[in-house]
Amino acid sequence: MSLLMLPVDWRSPMLRVEFHDAANIVTMRLEGRFVGPFANDTRDLVTRCKIPLRLVVNLSEVTFVDAVGEEVLSWLGRIGGEFVAENCYPLHVCERLHLPMARKRVEALPQAM
Repeated sequence: MSLLMLPVDWRSPMLRVEFHDAANIVTMRLEGRFVGPFANDTRDLVTRCKIPLRLVVNLSEVTFVDAVGEEVLSWLGRIGGEFVAENCYPLHVCERLHLPMARKRVEALPQAM
């Protein structure tokens, strides 16, 4: 009797992309692995839409980016996208690719009287 052992990769191969449109700002939130065909499909989605006045790409839930994903992220930066990264890995990707970070909204603090 022989036993066949197959390697199992428990990492999810999926990518979730959500778009939120509010006040002339489109936020694209990515979650999962931004790789190969998923990254190319995301670029196709963006090219089919009218480029908004401001595009914010939230990478906070991205777990991995391959070379194709890096190229698409760089392209998003070149067309005016700004990036949000609230975790170590996506922040490292943004820094390494020199992606423009989104300006944080500063709420006016109440003045002391």
